[in-house]
Amino acid sequence: MSAEQNKNTIIEFYSAFQNKDYKTMQQCYADEANFNDAVFIDLNAIQVKAMWEMLCKRGKDLTLEYSNITADETSGTAAWIATYTFSTTGKKVINKIEAKFKFKDGRIMQHTDAFDFYIWAKQAFGITGFLIGWTNFFKGKVQAKANQNLITFMNRNGN
Repeated sequence: MSAEQNKNTIIEFYSAFQNKDYKTMQQCYADEANFNDAVFIDLNAIQVKAMWEMLCKRGKDLTLEYSNITADETSGTAAWIATYTFSTTGKKVINKIEAKFKFKDGRIMQHTDAFDFYIWAKQAFGITGFLIGWTNFFKGKVQAKANQNLITFMNRNGN
């Protein structure tokens, strides 16, 4: 696919995300897509589509800004900022994320979001995040809880 088509896929994805239109977001992924970030590890296409649905449905006050979209024939990048209330603690989070994409036939094949987990943990968990958010133990606990939340969501929604 062309660089322009891949760039348009990224724009379509984040525009849909701004509107919490998870169905359009899901359509941006290839059937054999893969997703990774600091919390959700090695999600397959079914899981990543469910993750975005879950985050859109649960993110009552979620707002999103995106910028710096780049793309070529096979890959792309974007910067985005998610602002929301973390439901577990009720604390406000402003998460700055760098996204990398690989494409196949104009759809996202590989999506990797990078952000500073410790900065996120301090915002999301307050003093607990400040004290232990940098540890692998804490990160593992957050990953396990997020994975369990995703599994529960998928089971309830027939994914």
